[in-house]
Amino acid sequence: MTRDIGINVNPPEGECSDTKCPFHGSLSVRGITLEGKVVSDRMPDTVVVQKEYVKLIRKYERYEKRRTKIHAHNPSCIGAKEGDRVKIAECRPLSKTKSFVVIEKYEGA
Repeated sequence: MTRDIGINVNPPEGECSDTKCPFHGSLSVRGITLEGKVVSDRMPDTVVVQKEYVKLIRKYERYEKRRTKIHAHNPSCIGAKEGDRVKIAECRPLSKTKSFVVIEKYEGA
């Protein structure tokens, strides 16, 4: 049984026994949600998500592309792999570098 996390996303089809899963565990999500591409899935239960954005350089009145990498918890019911487009949400700190959790994986990405 999946619980409502308060964000309009499609819940995963699979079940898991992960306590750090927002759908099947006790982890609450709050704050910002981001979208990005998974660039690494080699760590256990963790993915590295790369987010691309543009920044205005006011002096030259131009924009430049930038990107940042964010570590996120990957519940086993979602199972995001390298190359997938995912949506991540902010949560409490799960480790030294992880404060986000994957909440949705886009199909056909």
